[in-house]
Amino acid sequence: MVEPKAFVTGWPIHHSRSPLIHGTWLRELGLAGSYERIAVEPAAFPAFLANLSEAGFIGGNVTIPHKEAAFAGVARRDGAAEAIGAVNTVWFEGGQLVGGNTDAYGFAANLDERLPGWRDAEEALVLGAGGAARAVVHALAEAGIGRIRIVNRTPERAEALAGSFARPGLEVEGGAGAEREAAWLAGADLVVNTRPWGAGEAEPDLSALAQAALVTDIVYVPLETPILRAARQRGHRTADGLGMLLHQAVPGFERWFGRRPSVSEELRQALLADIEAAR
Repeated sequence: MVEPKAFVTGWPIHHSRSPLIHGTWLRELGLAGSYERIAVEPAAFPAFLANLSEAGFIGGNVTIPHKEAAFAGVARRDGAAEAIGAVNTVWFEGGQLVGGNTDAYGFAANLDERLPGWRDAEEALVLGAGGAARAVVHALAEAGIGRIRIVNRTPERAEALAGSFARPGLEVEGGAGAEREAAWLAGADLVVNTRPWGAGEAEPDLSALAQAALVTDIVYVPLETPILRAARQRGHRTADGLGMLLHQAVPGFERWFGRRPSVSEELRQALLADIEAAR
């Protein structure tokens, strides 16, 4: 019997920690199979995707810069991928290549674990308007949070992202500027950072944020980002971004290998050790 093979691909891909996650689960569950990194240049990606079955793969993960190309290249997509506009997980159903997006699931599952009560937020503020922010906004909307504000350095991107999620019963607004950010901080029950904090940037000013507000960051290197440090010093409950990476891997593993793995503290510590060793 041929062992099932899965992969993660991107350009570059040497930094991916997905093999550590999936390899750990294969060993823990005593399953035959493999999961490998494959570097694929953008120009070669469509052919790579088209030849997955012939190469013996049952599916895999797709990361930067291939998520949009995977969205276009699969036969059909799940609801999350359609809403987010990107595919990060592929598998076969009935001979067809199907694309999904597990980033929103991973974001929500991490907060369920580390910030219980986050779904009760009435208003959320998202910092940044890139691809990761799309998954976050989708997760917030699916959780039933009725007001979502998006702040970005360029207002056009924030407004475009907000507009793409507008629907009855959901108020989504985008904008830019320090004054708007401070005003929206004052009304937020949950703050989500999706943007990298550049070296030399001023520490985030959270003085307008209500004491009961929750703060999370999807960035996990460093584990305690500037906004998480500022929030912790003010006494806010916080959640780092490492759990999103771990939880987003669960649905793909289950589809490929037929068992649902668990995100353990031991696995989290193994990833932290790997990150520390790479510094």
